[in-house]
Parts: sequence; structure tokens; C-alpha cells
Amino acid sequence: MPKYLVQASYTAQGTEGLLAEGGTGRREAVEQVLRSCGGSLEWMYFAFGEDDLYCVVNMPDAVSMAATSMKVRATGAVRSRAVLLLSPEDIDAAARKPVEFRAPGA
Repeated sequence: MPKYLVQASYTAQGTEGLLAEGGTGRREAVEQVLRSCGGSLEWMYFAFGEDDLYCVVNMPDAVSMAATSMKVRATGAVRSRAVLLLSPEDIDAAARKPVEFRAPGA
């Protein structure tokens, strides 16, 4: 199952919700939205800085990840981005895959 690193920042509205629900309440909400699209939460941490939240999530496919992301972002409470994560074995397979390419001007 594909893994994604999700980095998120709360808007003022989202921060108010976080203050009301606490961190464990938000973790439960994240687990619920992921389950609704066939995914799961691997880990979740809050942080200081530009991003307020980091998660690694497992999703069945890119369409499920996009659907989840759009639904969450549509609330206006969170700004987020998701990065597909590749395992060392994925990189091994990519390194062995034949690719035809001609450099510009070659």
C-alpha cells in the first residue's frame, strides 16, 4: 500500500478546533477520515514551525489520497501537502528499470 508523508498547517479556525479537541481528538479524526477511504495512520506528530503536523499514512491508491486531501482542505481549517514515499526496494526496482532518454543537444 502506498505511503505518504503529510505535512499540514492549521489555519486560525483549525487551531481553535485543536484547542477544543486536543491532540488525541484530532488523531481520532485523522484515523477516521483515512479509514473512510481504505487507508490507515502509521504515525502522527505535532511540531513547532512552519508545519504544525506530520503524518505518515497508508492509502490504497493516489485517487484515495487525493479524495481525502480535497475533503480535508475544503474545510478551510488545514493547509496540507502529501509526498509519496518510496521504499529502498522501490528505488532498487527503479534503478533496474530500462529507460530510454536522450539529453538535450545530444
